[in-house]
Amino acid sequence: MSHNLENPPEEVASAGGLGLQHLPMVITRPAAVFSRAEDTGAYGPALVIMLALTVLLGYAEVQTGLIDRVVDQQTEQQLAELEKAQSGVVDRLQLRDAMDAVRKNGQFMQTLSRLGAIVLTPMYMLTSFLVISSILYAFVAMSGRKPEWHTLMSICVYAGVIEIIALVLRLAMMMSWRTTHVDTSLRMLGELGKPTFWGAIDPFRIWYWVLIAIGVTTTRQLSRRAAIASALTLFLLSTGARIGLEYLMT
Repeated sequence: MSHNLENPPEEVASAGGLGLQHLPMVITRPAAVFSRAEDTGAYGPALVIMLALTVLLGYAEVQTGLIDRVVDQQTEQQLAELEKAQSGVVDRLQLRDAMDAVRKNGQFMQTLSRLGAIVLTPMYMLTSFLVISSILYAFVAMSGRKPEWHTLMSICVYAGVIEIIALVLRLAMMMSWRTTHVDTSLRMLGELGKPTFWGAIDPFRIWYWVLIAIGVTTTRQLSRRAAIASALTLFLLSTGARIGLEYLMT
């Protein structure tokens, strides 16, 4: 008891490495969690658990049937528009072929959306951790300090708990509103299905980058000013790329 009273909470928290029990602590005591980060692969179990949870959440999304329902609705709308546009065409065989092509495209989109939920989402999460860690590694090296890859990877992985929370909330919103057109950002203030700059304002993404800044500051990989500048730069770049991609795809 006297040892705990004589040492600050941060020093007590830094005894020992990271473990699975520290994942939920990132939400309430991020500095205490990141102070445990060491240049080792201790983040491995946490990463595996998070990827597994992402797969399970994607599977639950598929099992709700909402993906198939939304794609079916879009297919039926396309069929109705096609039939209306071709109402004066005498060649019914050509119309039937065109409608079959729309139905096949709908089936392909269903399969692609299912794979996206179960496979692509966890792959995107893993890739983002690796890319962000690599960029931070370069930032630390350019600052003149010694970069520690495993420490930076630990920061990205444990901050990723916020991504899991966002996925859980998104699934709850889908089940509540019975549609896949939901988002944790302010995108829903814009027109449905259209790209909008409101998508840049996502509390969970902002929270994630705040945790990144806290992590690299706590582990002394970057100074506080450099950490804030780096996190802000990466946030703006990632958000801009995401919105730009949406506009290109429409």
